[in-house]
Amino acid sequence: MDAASVSLSDHDIRSLARLARLRVEDGELQQVREKLNAVMELIARLQAVDTHGVEPMAHPHDPVLRLRDDVVCEDDARDDLQAPAPLTRDGLYLVPRVLD
Repeated sequence: MDAASVSLSDHDIRSLARLARLRVEDGELQQVREKLNAVMELIARLQAVDTHGVEPMAHPHDPVLRLRDDVVCEDDARDDLQAPAPLTRDGLYLVPRVLD
């Protein structure tokens, strides 16, 4: 697709607006046409870029994840944290049933 060949007509814009369930007033057609044509031109320019041989990637920055050893770094404080709770059993908080 050539960027110069991209041009939406009033009919195209009305059809797109109807499909998107948008109301475009007659006075807005020119402004909407200019904006949509600019988007279409950008898409055409992007499609013209030669991407042959470019590997697809999941993230543009290819982040390197820093891993750390999985070691315990805090003391077990479950008993202290559950001491004020009204009801606990086997390390779980017991609460009243809400749904039957």
